[in-house]
Amino acid sequence: MPKSHSRKQPPASRPPGRASAQGPNVVKRWAAPAMLTCWLLGLIWVVLYYVLQDDLPLTGDLGGWNLIIGMALIAVGFVFATQWE
Repeated sequence: MPKSHSRKQPPASRPPGRASAQGPNVVKRWAAPAMLTCWLLGLIWVVLYYVLQDDLPLTGDLGGWNLIIGMALIAVGFVFATQWE
């Protein structure tokens, strides 16, 4: 049986236009410091609430919302963790 001839195609090239800011080669250097900062701030917020409950003017007024604020900061840190490569 005769073989068909293989067609040679030119190498694929990028279409002219703007360079893409998204893609697998983009390094997000800000993600790790932002992640750690949110985690530490959330942890410090919760610890200060438990240790100094009524002694700090801001945390005493918020009551149980202090836990939500601290956990929200930690959750935002996890969101930044998904952006880190």
